[in-house]
Amino acid sequence: MTVTATPVGESDPIPQQTAPPAWGGRLVRLLPAAAAAPSGLLLYVSFPPRTLWWLALPAFAVFGWVLRGRSRRAALGLGYLFGLGFLLPLLVWTGVEVGPGPWIALVAIEAVFVALVGAGVAAVSKLPGWPVWAAALWTAGEAVRARAPFSGFPWGKVAFGQADGVFLPLAALGGTPVLGFAVVLCGFGLCEIVRAALHARRTGTLRRAAAAVGALGVVVPLLAAFAARSLVGDEPEAGTVTVAVIQGNVPRLGLDFNSQRRAVLDHHARETRRLAADVAAGRAEQPDIVLWPENSSDIDPFANDDARTVIDGAAKAIDAPVSVGGVVDRDGRLLNEQILWDPAKGPVDTYDKRQIQPFGEYLPLRPLVGAINEDWTSMVGRDFSRGDEPGVFTMGGAGVGLVTCYEAAFDWAVRDTVTAGAQLISVPSNNATFGRSEMTYQQLAMSRVRAVEHGRAVTVPVTSGVSAIIMPDGEVTQRTGMFVADSLVQEVPLRTSQTPATRLGVLPEIALVLVAAGGLGRAVAAGVRGRRAGDVR
Repeated sequence: MTVTATPVGESDPIPQQTAPPAWGGRLVRLLPAAAAAPSGLLLYVSFPPRTLWWLALPAFAVFGWVLRGRSRRAALGLGYLFGLGFLLPLLVWTGVEVGPGPWIALVAIEAVFVALVGAGVAAVSKLPGWPVWAAALWTAGEAVRARAPFSGFPWGKVAFGQADGVFLPLAALGGTPVLGFAVVLCGFGLCEIVRAALHARRTGTLRRAAAAVGALGVVVPLLAAFAARSLVGDEPEAGTVTVAVIQGNVPRLGLDFNSQRRAVLDHHARETRRLAADVAAGRAEQPDIVLWPENSSDIDPFANDDARTVIDGAAKAIDAPVSVGGVVDRDGRLLNEQILWDPAKGPVDTYDKRQIQPFGEYLPLRPLVGAINEDWTSMVGRDFSRGDEPGVFTMGGAGVGLVTCYEAAFDWAVRDTVTAGAQLISVPSNNATFGRSEMTYQQLAMSRVRAVEHGRAVTVPVTSGVSAIIMPDGEVTQRTGMFVADSLVQEVPLRTSQTPATRLGVLPEIALVLVAAGGLGRAVAAGVRGRRAGDVR
């Protein structure tokens, strides 16, 4: 700083600031962009298999700082960088067997939704109480992403990273939208607290309103989560049932496990017979129901007598009804089906998967995809058809709700099995395609959140692991390893009451979307008023 000489009696001169070096100014301008992607990466690290759920808070605190006061164009770019930092590592499993092309394409599309949320957060960031508006905008972005394109892709909802966190009871209050909103609000509130503290240190003046908004943004979600603990319980309401979860394992990892369909079926039948031998020897408890995973019989037992004989023999050996995951061709429709197999009567009921996976079980835009890469079309040679009714099997006197694999990511697909009478939930899955990636742990965390959300025990039978039994409070009481043959047997509670989340359904999400719309409306109106005032001057 330089100071010019002043004659006696004249006013004090104004200090002359020397211009900062040009490179220093450029670094300052690049700092938000440099922080956006790492903050997204921090959010990824908060997800399973790690138990660092609390890292979501500083992730959103940095994201809020990066976006506050930015222009719309800058916010779009920063939001996209955050989305890439989060989704690229989170979804890397989608390219395990098909290469990086589909993985990068999926992330590039999904990050667009995060970019749009970023622009919205920047727009509301100057409003009073901006953390509330901003958190609601994030929830609105997740709501859109769960529905479009191709029926949506909710994987990576913030709520699914909170299975080990203190906010988890909020799932019982308002489902994944409320749980995710609370986490994001807490992160943005933390951002406002830090901003207020830095301002006070720099100027010696505490902005009380900003500090209060930040404190409320942190404290209210925590208090709400503590209060919601009363909604979580695991006591039986309709007795108990002893459930057996069968993990037969697969001959080898990857996509070509399908070429060993008979071996996969034999593996699950063999593990069931092994359990029956343990029961006969008194080493295991007799199960009331037995649950096989998705794709445990990719040979249609309705069309193949050999497969029917294998399944029938396993059901008779264990002397309990078995839910079998099959691939069935019925009336020209290819179906991913759960089949209820009675040891005396054979197949007595079915459930057809309703939320089928785009590019996995059916191929949207088939001509376009084929023009890009013919190998991708050969991976889905024939599209599966959708079921149209929720699946609840009556097994051993219990109502068992079926939520097949990918469906566990969709709020509606889980909820309507409970409203249809499920007293416990089964999530039969096939993760063999994705090797030893984090996908199976991410899906297990979803099932834990669903257990608390609806107050139901959840079983997760998986072809190759990790299979698990989850109590209604989200606790995993038993689990298998990966790529081993194993079985889990446990008595679990049957429950009939409905949590507020189950009763309210989509209403909390609608309310938060309306809050987001209100915040955007206020921001637009404030911008119009500001421009008019400028014109008048």
